[in-house]
Parts: sequence; C-alpha cells; structure tokens
Amino acid sequence: MTLNARRAILLPTLALIAVSGVAKEPLDVVDRIDFERYQGLWYEIARLPNRFQAQCSSDVTAHYARREDGRIRVTNRCLRESGQVSQAEGIARKVEPEGPDGALEVRFAPKWLSLLPFVWGDYRVFALDEDYRHVLVGSENRRYLWLLAREPSIPERVREELLHEASRSGFDLDGLIMTEHGR
Repeated sequence: MTLNARRAILLPTLALIAVSGVAKEPLDVVDRIDFERYQGLWYEIARLPNRFQAQCSSDVTAHYARREDGRIRVTNRCLRESGQVSQAEGIARKVEPEGPDGALEVRFAPKWLSLLPFVWGDYRVFALDEDYRHVLVGSENRRYLWLLAREPSIPERVREELLHEASRSGFDLDGLIMTEHGR
C-alpha cells in the first residue's frame, strides 16, 4: 500500500476517532441552593422527551421534601391519557458532599439497588432564579431537560429566556414537550 493510500485511510479514521471522543463541557450548575426554599411542589412547564415519562399526557409535577439524612425525597406525578394518575417515588442526593449543591443525582429504583451506580441518574440544577420560582434541571449528557415552576404556567417571556439558557447550555430543544395543566 502506498503512503498516499495509507494517509487516505488513516487520516479520516483518526479524525473520526477524535470527534467521537469529544465530550460536552460539564454543565455549569448552581453552586449553592437553599434546599429549605427549593423543597415543595414544582410544576413541569416543558421537558425533552424521555422513556420514563412516555405515558404522561398532562399535569406533571415534582414534589421535593428534605429528609433528616440531608437527602431529598422526590415524588413525581402526572396524568396519563386515560386520566389515571401515575406516580414515582425517588431519592436525590448530592454527587459530592463538598461539591456544588446543583450537582445532584436521583434514583427511583428500590433502596436495595442503591449501591449500584447505574440506578442513579443525573439531576443537574443549572438555572435557578433568586426567588425560587423557576428552575432548569438537566443531565450532563444533555439528553434530559425539565423546566419547572412554582405555578402551572409562567409568562412567555420568562419561558423563552429559560429555554434560551438551556439552548446556550448545549441542549437540543427539537421535540421539546410543553406540558399542559388543568386537564
């Protein structure tokens, strides 16, 4: 094989390997969160499609409650197309005890599986207003995104600003689902 033929094969192969190995920048999460203020009921305003909410058709909420051990109890609810309520219970914890408060992980698997790292999913708070009225939560790989608010609807201007922030943070908003409430 000639040198030019080798280069013709080797260079594109190396370029493909280099590009495929490029990871996205880590999500810039909120450094400090007052979890006493963060707990309570949040309404989902929008989300990226995901398999575990595929059956949710409307009225999606998340309720967070601080536990004595410092972890957070998570209760997610939604209405299915049939009108039946679907509910999932989970636990959230900081990824690193001394790390930023916005770097959390959540599990909905049974407690006895909690030692397995793959049952914990990213929960990254990367935008939170000072009044704790609106929050953007996503995953490091940018596949999961939720826009949550304290009310079932928010002004369009606020929604657009938050979605612009999500886009700037590397989230692809194609297919974004706007959540209906009060069905």
